[in-house]
Amino acid sequence: MIKREHPGWPLILCLAFLKFILPLFQQDPQFELQRDEFLYYQQGLHPDLGYLENPPLLSYLGAISSWFGGSESWIKFWPCLFGAATVVVTCLIAAELGGKLFAQFLAALGVSTGAFVRVHYLFQPNFLDIFFWTLALYFVIRFIQTKDHRFIFYLMVSLALGWWSKYSIFFIGMAILLGFVLSAHRSVLIKKQSWLALLLGLVIVLPNLFWQYNHNWPLLTHMKELKETQLRLIKKSDFIIDQFMMLMPALVLWLSGVVWLLRQAAWRILPIIYFSVIMFLLFGSGKGYYALGVYPMLIAAGAVCWERITGKRIWIRYVFTTIIIFLNWLIMPMLLPIWKPGKLEAFYKKIGIEHKWEDQQNHSLPQDYADMLGWKELTQKLERFYTTLPAAAKENTIILGRHYGHAGAIKFYTKDRQLAEKTYTDVGSFLLWIPDSIQFRNIILIARRMPDKDDKVFRHFENRTIIDSVTNPYSRQLGDKIIYFESLDSSGYRIAIEDLRKMKKQFNQ
Repeated sequence: MIKREHPGWPLILCLAFLKFILPLFQQDPQFELQRDEFLYYQQGLHPDLGYLENPPLLSYLGAISSWFGGSESWIKFWPCLFGAATVVVTCLIAAELGGKLFAQFLAALGVSTGAFVRVHYLFQPNFLDIFFWTLALYFVIRFIQTKDHRFIFYLMVSLALGWWSKYSIFFIGMAILLGFVLSAHRSVLIKKQSWLALLLGLVIVLPNLFWQYNHNWPLLTHMKELKETQLRLIKKSDFIIDQFMMLMPALVLWLSGVVWLLRQAAWRILPIIYFSVIMFLLFGSGKGYYALGVYPMLIAAGAVCWERITGKRIWIRYVFTTIIIFLNWLIMPMLLPIWKPGKLEAFYKKIGIEHKWEDQQNHSLPQDYADMLGWKELTQKLERFYTTLPAAAKENTIILGRHYGHAGAIKFYTKDRQLAEKTYTDVGSFLLWIPDSIQFRNIILIARRMPDKDDKVFRHFENRTIIDSVTNPYSRQLGDKIIYFESLDSSGYRIAIEDLRKMKKQFNQ
C-alpha cells in the first residue's frame, strides 16, 4: 500500500479560494442567467421533496439564495462554492495516493480547467453531481487505505446525497459496486456494516422515492422524453471524443492517472470503476459530460504520477504547469462567455469552430451562451406592453410562456410583482404550480410562432395581436414573440381548464 501524505492545507485552501472567486469576474456583463438556471431557482421558491426534472437539493440551495435577495451573484455562489469544495477533495485524494505538495497543486489545477470551468459556474445539478462522485471515490480510497468500515458509511451517505442532487449518481454507485466485485476488496460486500450502510443510504433517499411514487414516477417520464429527443441523437463515437476534448488541458494528466493506477495493484479498483462508468454511459446513451465526476480522481492520480516522474527536476514541473495553464487560457472563450457576443463570434470564425445545438444545426455561439441572452429584452418588452393595459384588462390577463425559460426569466427579471405572480408555463415543474382554477380572459403568450388557427383553445379568443419579439441576433430566443390574445369565450376557458387538470393529473396518484 502506498503511504499517504499529509494534505498541505494552506496551499489547498488558497487554491480553493481562487477556484471560488475567479469565475465571478469572468463573464461579460451582456450575458444573463442561463435558461435552466431560471427553472432551478424557481424550484427553490416552491420547496418540495422532488421535481419533475431533477432531485431537489440544488433547488434548496436556490431557496437559500432567495433569502439573501436572489441576485445573480447569489445564484452563482453555489457552483463556485462546490467547485472550490471539489478542489479540496481532489487534493485530498492526491494526498491519499501519496502525493506531496506539487501533486496536490497539480490536482487542483487539473479540476480548474476544461469543462470544469463552465460546470462550476452554471447553477445546474452537474456541479453537485461531480462533487458527490468525487467525495464517494475519496471514501472508497480511504476505506482501502484503512479498512475502516466507517468510510463505507460515509460512502453511502455521499451516494445518497448525490441521489438528491442528480439521478446519474446511479452510474457511479453501480461502477463502485462492480469495482469491489472485480477487485481483491470484494469481501467488504458481505460484511454486516456494509449492509447497514446500504440501509442508511436507502433511508436518506426514501423521501424522494416516496415523492416520485406519489407523482407517478416523473423520473421515468423525464428519461423517456430525454431519450426520444436528445439522447437518441448521441453517437457513441461522439461520446468517446467528448472524453478527450472536454478536459483537453488536463488530458495528459488524467491519462497518466489511468496508466499509473493500472500499475498499482492496490489501486486497480479505481480504473475498474472508471471504465465501468464509461461503459454504462456509452451503452446507456449518456451525454459525454455525464462522466465528468469520475475525472477528479484520475487527475489526482496523474498528479501523483507526474510528481514522481519529475522528481527534483523542477524546471519540468514549471513547464508542465505552464502548458496546462496556457492550454486552458487558449480555450477559455469556449468555456465561459468572457467577451461580448460579437467578439466571441469573430473568435470562433477565426479558428473555424461552429457549434451544433440540440436542433442539430450549426450556430455562431455555443448553445449555453445563446441561452444566456435575450431574457432581459423579453421581460422589458413584456413589461412595457403590460403597463399599457387598462386595470380591468390586467385583472383578467395571465402570461403564458411556451417553456420554463420564458416563465422563469420573466419572474426573475421583472420589477412588477403582479406580473411575476401571473406568469405561468405548463412545461416541467411549473405545471405543478399553476392553480387548478385559474381565472383569466386574456393571455399574453410568449412563443416562437402564432398558434394554429384550429388550436382547440386559442381559436376561442376574439382578437390576437403580435406585440413585439426578441431581436438579439445571438440569442437562442431570437424571434420569440409576445402575442396578446383577448376575450376568451366560455367554451375555450372550459377546455383550457380541463386540459390543465388532465396534464396535472398525470403526475398525481
